[in-house]
Amino acid sequence: MPISGLLENHVLISALIAWALAQLVKPPLYYFLNRKWSWAPLFSPGGMPSSHSALVVATTVGIGLHDGFHTPVFALACGVTMVVLYDAAGVRRQAGIHAQKINVLIDELLQGHPISEKQLREVLGHTPLEVVGGTIWGILVSVAYWLWEISHLT
Repeated sequence: MPISGLLENHVLISALIAWALAQLVKPPLYYFLNRKWSWAPLFSPGGMPSSHSALVVATTVGIGLHDGFHTPVFALACGVTMVVLYDAAGVRRQAGIHAQKINVLIDELLQGHPISEKQLREVLGHTPLEVVGGTIWGILVSVAYWLWEISHLT
């Protein structure tokens, strides 16, 4: 029963679909914006759209559609979503900016030296536009999945 319950959890399924599709669309969007193909965005925690945002927003919208937008669990989901969105665009973005600056310092300090230091990951967070993109993505996928589910129940 526990495993089969996961397969019947429509909120979880829509959230995971939103996350996976957000990750899968990153390489084509990267190509469209940069005119070169790269698989790296598929495995990157940053980039457009924010899969973190898509995941939590799809979960929140799914809870609202499934249990109602008036429920305490929807309110809790909204609070968690707000924290994740703030973190994605705020704290993690600033950590990425710090990593960029530190990498410049390392390059300048080590120029001409045979020492090779591993650079810090710079794509940690999201721009506000990427968070909005993930938010919209999460809403669209969650609503589309919900509509698909109710159409199969009737």
